[in-house]
Amino acid sequence: MELRRRDLDPDPLRQFEHWYGDAATAQDWPERMALATADAEGAPSVRMVLLKSFDERGLVFYTHYDSRKGRELGANPRAALVLYWVSLGRQARIEGRAERVAASESNAYFASRPPGARAGAVASRQSEVLARRDELDARVAALDVETLARPETWGGFRVVPEVWEFWQHRDDRLHDRFRYRRAGGAWVIERLYP
Repeated sequence: MELRRRDLDPDPLRQFEHWYGDAATAQDWPERMALATADAEGAPSVRMVLLKSFDERGLVFYTHYDSRKGRELGANPRAALVLYWVSLGRQARIEGRAERVAASESNAYFASRPPGARAGAVASRQSEVLARRDELDARVAALDVETLARPETWGGFRVVPEVWEFWQHRDDRLHDRFRYRRAGGAWVIERLYP
């Protein structure tokens, strides 16, 4: 499939919405994304998270603020995201600054989660060493899942895009790549070599 400059929306968020909508009808779990962070010394790490919402303010995922990714974003708020939709031969890359979402937004999302997911967020000490699985199971079993409130150490991060890239697979590794970058308050679209 070909991706041409004239096919792109001038607004990268609208372009992302279009591609995300295509992915949602073409495959399971279109919200899976890789999140790359780096610590204060610049040592990188990457993991998969789930995109929970996006709008003109940025792209949101949820985690423990004291997890490795939370600590890294606290020390170095630069982040990169990649969503790869294999069934469409497409990927979207986003680079920007991560910021915590408002407590009210985190509270609303936490309340919308299934009871087991709320219990997991409360019981887990994400990224800490766990000696035995039964310790985690016991922590979950001790909770009254119907009355759980969001822990202050758990909530959302929003990645505020500064750069977007849209990549379309083509044969012979001659892919189409377009980058949106800010220049004087407007988005500039550039074709990149594959």
